[in-house]
Amino acid sequence: MDLIRPTRIRKKRMLIVLFFLFIVITSIVSMGLGYSSLSYSRLIPTFLGEGTFKEEFVLFSIRLPRIVITILAGMALALAGAILQAITSNDLADPGIIGINSGAGMAITLFYLFLPIEIDHSFIYMLPVVGFIGALLTVFFIYFFSFNKTVGFQPVKLVITGVGVSMALSGFMVVLMSGSEWRKVDFVAKWLSGSIWGSDWPFVIAMLPWLLILIPFSLFKANRLNLLNLSEPVAIGVGVNLKRERFVLLMTSVALAATAVSVTGGIAFIGLMAPHIAKVLIGPRHQLYLPIAILLGGWFLLLADTIGRNLVEPDGIAAGIVTALIGAPYFIYLLLKK
Repeated sequence: MDLIRPTRIRKKRMLIVLFFLFIVITSIVSMGLGYSSLSYSRLIPTFLGEGTFKEEFVLFSIRLPRIVITILAGMALALAGAILQAITSNDLADPGIIGINSGAGMAITLFYLFLPIEIDHSFIYMLPVVGFIGALLTVFFIYFFSFNKTVGFQPVKLVITGVGVSMALSGFMVVLMSGSEWRKVDFVAKWLSGSIWGSDWPFVIAMLPWLLILIPFSLFKANRLNLLNLSEPVAIGVGVNLKRERFVLLMTSVALAATAVSVTGGIAFIGLMAPHIAKVLIGPRHQLYLPIAILLGGWFLLLADTIGRNLVEPDGIAAGIVTALIGAPYFIYLLLKK
């Protein structure tokens, strides 16, 4: 691969700082907004332990864990989308669009509705594992129907099959809701709408081990992702085992998406928009755009959740609905362009 020009590296650093500042500013704005008021003038005293019991409860038990979860989940979804787009050579690939999110949600729904469990810490820590299993089975099913022995994987067929599977699984979840008790129905309904249903510190702890491993691993594989975009003979010629690399990276993408949606619910289009915008800003080299896409994804979901939960009080609008309102037109534009 050609060396990256110093101007590109400087631009990458500038964009990383810029989007990091966007996340910090949006986080501060989000801390002071909500049904339970917490004035901005009280943020610093509350952080320093000088707030009232109510102020400390609102900030440390409600606002901060939700902010951290949305940032982490957005980062994971953006990275999952970027990896999917590389290994499928398909600019339309996104965990939500091709059914990975719905597969994870279906597994979590079955796990919650039909096993005698309560939402406690042990349940929370099992969510990423259950979501990963469901997402993995869904991916194998979608790939089976989008593979042709003559031409290999067909990108457009992959998207069409994924959309169909995603709609079918979402419909099946609604059917399951009809025969369940209202408390469990409420859980599934929140998941389907992408309402960031898990917003406590245990959910952050459940996500962190996965992301602390998967995000650095994905960045380490950036050069391999570049090689996957080359023609197959060229990639093989430089010593890349395409089947193994695609499989490993696919598992990484599935795990990232499952970890995110197991806590946030059905969030789509973050994995589509963030990588695309990052590529436009810095170019298609994965070493350059992956860190920017990760920060963009975290900021997008944080911004969507901040807007959604403050539009209508007290419950607001689910972040998944806000991202869909923005992402669906963008997806249609890319589909028509392709």
